[in-house]
Amino acid sequence: MRVKICRKEAKECRYWLRLLETDDNMDISKERQDLSNEATELTNIFGAILRKAESKELKHQVLEI
Repeated sequence: MRVKICRKEAKECRYWLRLLETDDNMDISKERQDLSNEATELTNIFGAILRKAESKELKHQVLEI
């Protein structure tokens, strides 16, 4: 499912942002934190989409039985 790939990419982006050195530059550090927060929000959004899709799939399977 493509949403799983999107969630994985957002997680990986957050990981690399954590590893990024900012050399105590406050502007760059703030930008890194903002991007990390956005990656976290996207991870949460994609996770919610996956959970909803999986629950619908389970309901559909139960109705077929």
